[in-house]
Amino acid sequence: MNPADLPPELAARPKPLIEAVRAIAQGPLAQQAHAIDRGAYPEAVLKQLAAAGAMGAHLPQADGTPGDFGLAIVAMAEASKVCGATGFMMWCQSVAGLYMQASGNPALAGERLARHVRGESLGGTGLSNPMKSFAKIEALLLKATPVEGGYRINGTLPWVSNLAADHYFGAIAAVSTADESASREIMFMLRCDAPGVTLKACPEFSGMEGTGTFSVHCKDLFVGTDDLVADPAKPFIARIRGGFVLLQCGMAAGIIQGAIASMWAVEGQLGHVNQYLEDRPADLQAEFDALLARIMKLAETPFDASTDYFISVLDARSHCAELSLRAANSALLHQGARGYLMQSEVQRRVREAQFVAIVTPAIKHLRKEMARLSAQEMPA
Repeated sequence: MNPADLPPELAARPKPLIEAVRAIAQGPLAQQAHAIDRGAYPEAVLKQLAAAGAMGAHLPQADGTPGDFGLAIVAMAEASKVCGATGFMMWCQSVAGLYMQASGNPALAGERLARHVRGESLGGTGLSNPMKSFAKIEALLLKATPVEGGYRINGTLPWVSNLAADHYFGAIAAVSTADESASREIMFMLRCDAPGVTLKACPEFSGMEGTGTFSVHCKDLFVGTDDLVADPAKPFIARIRGGFVLLQCGMAAGIIQGAIASMWAVEGQLGHVNQYLEDRPADLQAEFDALLARIMKLAETPFDASTDYFISVLDARSHCAELSLRAANSALLHQGARGYLMQSEVQRRVREAQFVAIVTPAIKHLRKEMARLSAQEMPA
C-alpha cells in the first residue's frame, strides 16, 4: 500500500467521489494549506468539495439511496490529509446539513438543504456550548424568550466556525419560562446576516486561523418557525448525537494518515536512526487500521440510540484524538528539523492534532461522558 493512501476500510468506497475529493485536495487545497493555517478562509475550495458531493454523502440522496456516513468520513479524511482545518470545516458543513435534514421542517429540509448540499450556501454548528452544558461542564449561553410567531434570542457564543456574513449555523437556546418545571431548550438555524446578530473576531489561535471562527453576539434576534430545527431540542440531540460525533473521526483519520505518510517519507534517509524512536509508522498504521475498522462498523448504524452504541462512538472518537496526538508528534520526531520549519506540513499537523484533542467533545469531555454513561449502565 502506498503510505499516502488510506487503508482498505476507507479506500473501498465509491471511487468517483473520492477521486474528485482527492483531486481538489491535492490541487487547489494543497496550494492554500499554509495560508489557511495562517488565516485565509477557503470558501471556493469548500464550495468545490460540496459540489463534488463530499458534504452530503451522509444524507439520503435524491434517488432514494440512503446516506452513507462511512463515505462522508472517507471524503473528510482525504481532505484532512492535506489540510486539517478544511477537514474540520467539512465536518461543520456536514453536520449543519444533518440538522436541516433531520429537522423534519419543510422550510429547512427542502430547497435550503439542497442549496447547502450543493455548496451554494455554507454553514456551521454552534453546539460546542450546548454539548458542554448538557454534560454539566458549563452553562447554556443563549436564552430564548417566547414571542408571537417564534422566539427572541439573546446571548453570546464565544466561538463558532465556518462562518461569514452570509452563512448560518445550528444553535441551541434555553427557553425562559415562569414555570421552571416546564423548562426546555430549542434548536434553530441562526443566520449570521439576521438583524440582531453581530460577528466579532476571536483572539488569534496558534493555527487553523482560516476556519472562519467568530464570536457570535445575539441581541433580540427573532427566530421564527422557518428556522426551527427542534422544540424541544434534547430528544433531537439524542437522535443525531452518534452521527454528530462519529463524523469528526474523518478529520482525525486524515491527520493521522498524513502524519504516517510523513514518517515514511524520510524512512530511506533517516530510518537507520529513526528505528530507535517509539511509535514507528508500521506500528501506528496497524493501530490506525484497527481503529478505522471500528469506525466503519459504527458508521453503518449512525442513528442507533442505545447507550452502548454511543459509548462505543465516544470511545472511538477519543482514540482518534489520542492517536492524532501520538502520530503527529512522532512524525515531527521522525522528520527532525525539517519538520519544525514553519511552513512544514508536519509542524502544522501537530497543531491540527492538538485541535482534534480539544475541540468539542474534547478528550476530557469524552472521558467524562463515557464514565457517566457507563455508571448509568452498571447498577450500584
